[in-house]
Amino acid sequence: MIAERVDWLSDMLGAEVHGVMRKSIITPNPVAVSPLGEHWRELERIARVEISSEAVDFPIEHALGKTPTTGWRAAEKGPQVIRLLIDEPIAVHRIQLHFVDRAAERSQEFVLLAGSAKELHEVVRQQWNFSPHGTTEELEDYAVDLTGVTVVELRIDPDRSHDPKQSQHYASLQSLKLA
Repeated sequence: MIAERVDWLSDMLGAEVHGVMRKSIITPNPVAVSPLGEHWRELERIARVEISSEAVDFPIEHALGKTPTTGWRAAEKGPQVIRLLIDEPIAVHRIQLHFVDRAAERSQEFVLLAGSAKELHEVVRQQWNFSPHGTTEELEDYAVDLTGVTVVELRIDPDRSHDPKQSQHYASLQSLKLA
């Protein structure tokens, strides 16, 4: 049967056909992106956290677990620091940060650093504008290739004032995930 098709094709093209590609037509289906939820690191088990402040009802644990919660919020206005001190060096291939503010109109900046206790490197610096009637969430998902990581530090300036005395807003973080 195949030889007959090759001969027929050769006759149609007027040339000798050396091989026939086996193929089939498929119906296009959207590619499902597999979430890495099951691959997120359990930060509460592998790291200790240092924070510059925390509101009683919004502890840092709410932003570091795998289960969605109310997230973390600072107890004081102005720039804040969240520092993860990881027990053993790890490789990090993905970092996800999720910020939510449905109430304030503000422009936020964050800097994410990673490395060892001896040397931190800037991974990303990002600014975002929140608006209660527009953009209320920022979800950043970074593919990275970091090895030997023992420290991850997130510096958040909730209104880009760079001065706690002039700041009018509280820093917050819905979630921080590492894979």
